[in-house]
Amino acid sequence: MSETTETFSHVGGAGLDLESLNLMLEALGDFVDAAMSPELQLELDHEDRCPEDIVRAMSDPEQLGVQLVFVPEAYDGMDGGAFDAYRVCEVMARKDIGLATAVFATFLGSDPIVVGATEEQKQLWLGAIAREGVVFAYGATEPEAGSDLGALETTATPVKNDDGETVEYILNGKKQWISNGTIADYTTILAKTEAGPSWFVVEKGAEGFSSAPPEDKHGLRLSNTAALFLDDVRIPAANLIGGVEGRGLVQAQQVFGYTRLMVAAFGLGGGWEALDRAIQYSMNRVQGGSLLCEKQGYTHKLIVPHAVRLEASRAFIEDTADKIDRGLGQNGAMNTEGAIAKYLATEAGNAAADAAIQAHGGYGYTRPYVVEKVKRDVRITTIYEGTSEIMEMTIARDRWQQHLKTQGGYYRDKGAALRRLHAQHPRVGADVAGLACEALAIVLEACRTGRLTRNQHILFRLGELIAFCEGAEVFAQRAAAAATDSAHEKSLHRFDADTFAAMARVYAREAAARVALDGSRWVAGAADPGSPAVASVANIPTAAIQAAQAGLITDMDYVADALYDRRG
Repeated sequence: MSETTETFSHVGGAGLDLESLNLMLEALGDFVDAAMSPELQLELDHEDRCPEDIVRAMSDPEQLGVQLVFVPEAYDGMDGGAFDAYRVCEVMARKDIGLATAVFATFLGSDPIVVGATEEQKQLWLGAIAREGVVFAYGATEPEAGSDLGALETTATPVKNDDGETVEYILNGKKQWISNGTIADYTTILAKTEAGPSWFVVEKGAEGFSSAPPEDKHGLRLSNTAALFLDDVRIPAANLIGGVEGRGLVQAQQVFGYTRLMVAAFGLGGGWEALDRAIQYSMNRVQGGSLLCEKQGYTHKLIVPHAVRLEASRAFIEDTADKIDRGLGQNGAMNTEGAIAKYLATEAGNAAADAAIQAHGGYGYTRPYVVEKVKRDVRITTIYEGTSEIMEMTIARDRWQQHLKTQGGYYRDKGAALRRLHAQHPRVGADVAGLACEALAIVLEACRTGRLTRNQHILFRLGELIAFCEGAEVFAQRAAAAATDSAHEKSLHRFDADTFAAMARVYAREAAARVALDGSRWVAGAADPGSPAVASVANIPTAAIQAAQAGLITDMDYVADALYDRRG
């Protein structure tokens, strides 16, 4: 079950061919294993020290050149797509999420260049990443602005010559929580201009550009994270990305779907690393006269549900990556889908790592068993690149608008499509996922009737239910594709089609139960006494959703047998 030897394929025509991707993943795994022993990893974590030499070696095209996957071919990169980037991020995260973040920071820092720079700027800076392995940082977040990029206070003041042409900018401000903050060769800085937020490239060593000591963090301790200070930093006008002021927020928003997908991959990789360690531990640990892996109470609480949620999030990640690679969505951004993928995968990864500590008992709380470190590391994935709460709000706002525009048809139509899928593939949980969609449509309409979205918390909870509901939808669809043994699905997963279908059924049941129970709960909790909104949730197909739970334990048994290779 090695994460570096699985074979994968993807569709859409964008990105690496299968052989090149698998060679990169294998080389990546081998390189990190050789460069960082388990003992060194724990030492670096204990000392809160970023292994800059390993980060630079991974970026050096003469050694590994992992960053080439993220660079377009026109600038001497490998022109990898979203699917390739997700796989690389997942494998890196299984090795160490802190180290993965240090490498990912260069990709993130170059994003404004990829989407907004002039051709000359791309040749200069992307070429330097590809050919020289330079390290970038992404300077957007500020102490008082957090994730609200529109509230930034860093300024860029133009300096003009006698002809009125801008020849340089003077930058002043502070950036917070910057990955690679003290080691980056270049940093992309978001700053206010008269025309609005704009991106600039600032080189390390520029006069007035300094950093604080690295943050003493709860986890992610192999990643260099520091505050940056800009005190009258003068940079050439040519370092304004794109050469036009005021395009910074648009450039940032163009890649949210993509970058959040990569953080989702970190959650997925960290979650599976912790869970696989728990699985291995339970195969050797005897308790009460038998192995832990033989105890249903152990496997069905601490292992199976988390494996199912991780694979559900993988299905959504892969579906979104495929759509990005095919240029679907508004400008191919897939921002809401990226938010759903990040929400599902990072919450699942964090929960799986927590369960892995519990699964190890007292040993899980000690450093040598590693799972406590994975938990500390994966925790950040629910925070950076937008917290889970921001993801809930992003999801809810977009899908709320879809509900209103379609007069409630958005999720009813999804439910109908899932019923049709069930008719063709009756074993993938599409019928139950369809019930979840139908229930969600009723909950959303009740919120409209009672004007309940005036409550911010209701929007948050709707975002959660929407994510689970769409996760169940996509899981059923991809389980159906796997069942048909189609070329692009056959080699995607470590589980066979029957196990994948069982997982999809388990997940659909959970999603439907959440929508039915929590949806009606929050409507009743927010509505005024006597509001018709409360009466309307009585139309949720609760009886059908309860009946659909039949067979749940049998399916969980089936998944457990697959996880432990107990089927002949």
